[in-house]
Amino acid sequence: MRAAPLLAAALLLAGCAARPARPPAPAGPGEALAARAAALIGTPYQFGGADAGGFDCSGLTHYVHAALGIAIPRTAAGQQRSVAPVPLQKIFPGDLLFFRIAGPGVDHVGVYLGGGRFVHAPRAGVAVRSARLSERFYVEHLVSAGRFWRAP
Repeated sequence: MRAAPLLAAALLLAGCAARPARPPAPAGPGEALAARAAALIGTPYQFGGADAGGFDCSGLTHYVHAALGIAIPRTAAGQQRSVAPVPLQKIFPGDLLFFRIAGPGVDHVGVYLGGGRFVHAPRAGVAVRSARLSERFYVEHLVSAGRFWRAP
């Protein structure tokens, strides 16, 4: 009779151990945006692309926001003009990062992941990837940050 409670406890623990671990759900819209963007790493670059078949930079940011029901402008410059600005020292996962690469205005955008990394669709021939904000190229071209979602 003493073995019955031990057997029941062992079976209960075995049942718990057999369950697959679930990754934690994103805590808010920023984390959800960052997770969606990260899931698209490896997707081909497609000029004018805004779906899982291929993205350009602003198509990527437009797509991940639309997936959460957040309507944003289609171009990097339009996104920067419409976004609520965020000081670069206070960026959170899901915030947009704006870059001036080739011209006088903003012409590139990415989604901040946290930990100094962001996701973007760099250019033709290079798939969606993550990069470090600390890379010299991005340090020299980063202009601003902002968000279309509300911080908790």
